[in-house]
Formats: sequence, C-alpha cells, structure tokens
Amino acid sequence: MNLLITGALGHIGSELIRKIPEGIFDRVLLIDNLSTQRYPSLFSLPKKENFHFFEEDILTADLEKRFQGVDVVVHLAAITNAEASVDKPEEVEKVNFSGSERVTRACAACGSRLIFISTTSVYGVQKEEVDEDCSPDQLKPQSPYAESKLKAERMLLETGARNGFKFVICRFGTIFGVSPGMRFHTAVNKFIWQACTGQPITVWKSAMDQNRPYLDLVDAVEALKFIMKKDLFDGRVYNIVTTNTSVRKILELISAQIPDVSVKYVDSKIMNQLSYTVSSRRFRDAGFNFHGKLEQAVRETIDLLRGVRKW
Repeated sequence: MNLLITGALGHIGSELIRKIPEGIFDRVLLIDNLSTQRYPSLFSLPKKENFHFFEEDILTADLEKRFQGVDVVVHLAAITNAEASVDKPEEVEKVNFSGSERVTRACAACGSRLIFISTTSVYGVQKEEVDEDCSPDQLKPQSPYAESKLKAERMLLETGARNGFKFVICRFGTIFGVSPGMRFHTAVNKFIWQACTGQPITVWKSAMDQNRPYLDLVDAVEALKFIMKKDLFDGRVYNIVTTNTSVRKILELISAQIPDVSVKYVDSKIMNQLSYTVSSRRFRDAGFNFHGKLEQAVRETIDLLRGVRKW
C-alpha cells in the first residue's frame, strides 16, 4: 500500500510523517510547495519509511499522475489563517476549494481513498453544543477560510455520491501543540509566542469567556492513524476535538508558566468570536480515545521558547 500527503511539511503533516503506522505502507509520498519554507520538516525523517518528496503545488501538479498506485491520500494542503483570509478571499478560495477539487478528482480517477481536513469553524453558531447532524442553517462560517472548507465539504459529498469513491471528512478544532513545522498564527500557539517574546497577548474584545473547540496535535495525528488503520472511509463527517475551552482558561495556563504576561484587547475584521462547543461523540463512538492535554501542550510549547526572552 502507498500513502500520499499533501501539505506534508506543515504543522500537522510534519508530525504525521514521523508517526506513520508501521508495517502498513510501502511508500509514503510527500507533496508540499514550500511556500512557507518549512525545510526543517524534512530533517531526520524516520529511516524505516520509504519517503519520496515532491516540491509541487496542488493547483498546478499533474495529480492524476502522482496519485497512480496511491491507496490513501491525506489532504492537508490549505491556507489556514482564518483572520488573514479576510484580506485574500480569492486566493483562499483558489487554494482551499479549487485545490481540493483537483485532489478529489484525482482520487476519484485513481481509486485513492481520501481523508479531507476541514474545520469546526464551519459552525459559527451560538449554541451550547453542536454536532455533525446540525441543520444547514447552523453552518455559518465567519471567514473566507471557513467558507472555502465548507464549500469543499459539499463538493466532496456530491462527488462521492456521484462517483462512489471513498472518503472521510474530519472537522478539526483549532490545533495546538508542538511539531517540527509548527506555526504560531492561531490560539493557543499565538498566545504562547506573544507571551514568550514579551508581547502582550492580543485577544478579541468579546472573546475572553467564549468557548471554542481545540485539538491537540497528538490527537490530530492519532486520529488520522486511526482512520487509516480502521479503514474508516465511510463518506461521513467527524468532529475531532480534544477540548472545548475559553480564552480565559488558556491565558490562565500560560500565566501559570509566565506570571508577568499582559493582555491587550483588539478588534478583529471577522466576527469569529461566537461562543459554541463542538461534540466529538461520533468519533468517540467509532472507537477513538482522545488523550491530548491542553495544560501539557502549553507547558511543552513554552519550554521550547524559554530562551527567547529574559526570565
């Protein structure tokens, strides 16, 4: 069997390629356009895997040629900065929707099973708890990023119904935790970066006590491995969330490590401050156990950056 990962050098991909399930895949193909220059993600890869790296863009690569003989595709390539997406909606639409459409077509043509990474930001509702069976009017994405992911989900569902190819949609919570290709543009990691570099933590004015879904990178990688091992390509949507928590709680965890941290309240161009919690019951019922811990991930990330500021 062969595995292919798009966006393989990013925050999630750089950790996934180091945790490939042993004894399943003969070859692991990695595609990344290196637009974020995360070359270190390729350093010291496990020798037990037969890796093949291709510096290619999903918008221009001959994907059908590349997907020949590939059994499973994990599609991670995307523009993921929700707030920044407001200033470049056309580019986000092109990469996140048109790129995903090209990946889907190549999978369908080559018989590859697809794991599509979406986001819990597609909900955008004010409700105590929301799950995958919510009504369409509860799917109210608040940014071009979330809109492009939801549009790609619908395209996938339509293509799967028409062509019968196998896929699964994973709505990931906001990622936190350490990886070789990690970024610091979303909470929790953004807050930690600001605190460790002596900057005030910037928080949207209305967001302090609003709950949002988060996903430990440990759980994200284990979830992808679980899907591959279980062959869970059932055409369904799964929320994958470690915890639902508030900004206040995150700041408390950071303050426990960095007591002199300060907070600056700011306005945002997107109204992505709605409070909601997301249920991951469906994925748990499929047999997955979440083990990630926000407090531990915060501590580990801060430990990596302790040399940045004076203590």
